[in-house]
Amino acid sequence: MPKAPQLLVFGVLTAVGALLAWVMVGTGLANYDTAYSLVWGGDLAHGRLPDYDVPVAPTPHPLATLLGLVLAPLGAGAETAVVVAAFAFLGALAALTYLLGAHWFGPPAGAVAAVVILTREPVLSFGVRAYVDLPYLVLVLAALLIEARRPRAGVPVLLALGLAGLLRPEAWLLSAAYVAYLGLSGERILAPALVAAAAPLLWALSDLAIAGDPLFSLTDTRAGAEVLQRTTGLANVPLTVPRRLGEIVREPVLAGAAAGGVLAVGLARDRIRLPLAAGVLALGAFCVLAAAGLPILGRYLLLPATLLAIACGAGAFGWTLLAPGHAWRRRWQAIGVLVVLALLAFTPRQVQRVERLRGAIGIQREIRDDLHALAGRPPLRSGCRPVTVPNHRPVPLLALWLQRPPREIVSAQLQRPGRGVFVDPATPRVERNFTLDPKDPGVLTAEVPSGFARAAQNPSWVIYARC
Repeated sequence: MPKAPQLLVFGVLTAVGALLAWVMVGTGLANYDTAYSLVWGGDLAHGRLPDYDVPVAPTPHPLATLLGLVLAPLGAGAETAVVVAAFAFLGALAALTYLLGAHWFGPPAGAVAAVVILTREPVLSFGVRAYVDLPYLVLVLAALLIEARRPRAGVPVLLALGLAGLLRPEAWLLSAAYVAYLGLSGERILAPALVAAAAPLLWALSDLAIAGDPLFSLTDTRAGAEVLQRTTGLANVPLTVPRRLGEIVREPVLAGAAAGGVLAVGLARDRIRLPLAAGVLALGAFCVLAAAGLPILGRYLLLPATLLAIACGAGAFGWTLLAPGHAWRRRWQAIGVLVVLALLAFTPRQVQRVERLRGAIGIQREIRDDLHALAGRPPLRSGCRPVTVPNHRPVPLLALWLQRPPREIVSAQLQRPGRGVFVDPATPRVERNFTLDPKDPGVLTAEVPSGFARAAQNPSWVIYARC
């Protein structure tokens, strides 16, 4: 198919996927990490170096910070742009999953895979909260699609992986493995190797220029994992990875993927080779980072989860690849019926999970909107300093909305103010739903410092001041 129709198909599928995601969840928001990226991008836009060394700051991702720079002219509206982009990436994920599944195992398999991945609660949760893991996943899937349609494509594949490598370091290892594969295939690898080296080099240069240490992201992420008591280390991978993958895709998909994988290895080996290699490499890269002391988080497994969804699609409809008279066509078809029935049987539980997510995101959106409303009024808009918040979570949001450095917004978990502005949760509901992490250092408290007087209030927040 010519490139223009391919792009049109991709665009239509992306729009449909984004619309379906919006119908299921209804709203989105910029998570803590992404909000910091917007703040840091705004710093660059105003000629300031971002301050990475603030308490409980997330790992900086160069491409996300660059996005913050591009969106800086929008001010507080940058968050809205990020939310729109988040739904677009969810749509792109569904589109690419379909296209890959259809290329390898036929359109019905691709359709099952796309529906499966788009309806997983963790995928929707990470997506609508604008985690960088979704654009990373989309870029890696795009690289896979390029390679699937044009084997040993070389530089175009590495360009997609290079962009992904400015969001997640796993892409560096995927790029290195791909360059090695090109070399073993007899291809010239000088240009591909240079492209593959660009992402880690640019990330190191970014850390050096901003933090003065080319390995800042690595060491800071390790330190953050210790502070937040994250699970780390290669020894924890065997127990953690299967459980996390099961939490993402759920039991019927795992069973369908197992069936599809085994059948494809036996009956469609040429078609399973690339997705199988990608899955092994993705898990290998995950293990390397775990061994390096980085946290073991479920969202780092979205790539293998997506490949499992495609394998599940193969389990359901891979039999369409076999000739009508093939001895295994009816057997695979019978297995496919069981896979589809299992998916349908678990649909009500998936609906419940998505409904709970919709409610939780709606509550988060409401609390944030109430905070945003107060950020536009005195005393937060005045020169009263410092601004003290109940925990670290509101820091990047208020820094973005107030156009102030994050250091001017202080967590009460670390410092009790003697003067300035104090932002207090209005209800226990806000306290429960606005905690950064259960292992966040310090204890969330609603105690108002003495001498502060009530200055503004809405259903979620009370603002006190002593200027």
